[in-house]
Amino acid sequence: MLVALIAHDKPGALDIRKANREAHLAYIKETGVVAQAGPMLDDNGEMCGSVVILDVADMAAAQNWATNDPYAKAGLFSGVTLKQWKRVIG
Repeated sequence: MLVALIAHDKPGALDIRKANREAHLAYIKETGVVAQAGPMLDDNGEMCGSVVILDVADMAAAQNWATNDPYAKAGLFSGVTLKQWKRVIG
């Protein structure tokens, strides 16, 4: 199943994001369940959140992935939403 993870960074947390980006990208690579991903950008073009499309067995697996993401463990996000997602284009 595909699950969209939409996460918003805490205000002023760009340094946390940058400090944990390498570990986050390594986690994406090692887990092998990310179909698409990228940062959301604010009006100044700075990273301010994440959109990740997970290809997982169920919502429990998506929650487990989200919980163990180095960004989440570093306290980067003010909130994370997980929603089942249906690919229509792409």
